[in-house]
Amino acid sequence: MKLVKFFIVGIVFGIVLTKAEAVSWYRIYEMFMFQSFHMYGIIGTAIFVGVTGIYLIKKKEIQGFKGAEIKIQDKDFSYSRYIIGGTMFGLGWGLVGCCPGPIFILIGNGVFSICVVLLGALLGTYIYGILKNKLPH
Repeated sequence: MKLVKFFIVGIVFGIVLTKAEAVSWYRIYEMFMFQSFHMYGIIGTAIFVGVTGIYLIKKKEIQGFKGAEIKIQDKDFSYSRYIIGGTMFGLGWGLVGCCPGPIFILIGNGVFSICVVLLGALLGTYIYGILKNKLPH
């Protein structure tokens, strides 16, 4: 029963992404072909909200739901990890036609061909788990 609230938030989030057409292959295609601002607007808004939220959490020392301190550790700065990771993510996103985030939303919308992407994501996660200790972090 403790997880019900997260399940409900996930369903609402899925509905919002579907209604905003953020899971539409056509919208993603338009974005990569620089034909529409729609997805850039959604992504830009998400970045703005995220940056503002992190800033407020750090500046105002906002606490978690149960009063626990929220600690956000700084990451080590290196260009290579972001360039390689971002390139892999972007190429996969472009080839598949969707961000991996809404895989379950698309399955829920009846786009069952995305199950191939789900299998690829699970395989990639499994391989990463095997190689994790050998990779630079």
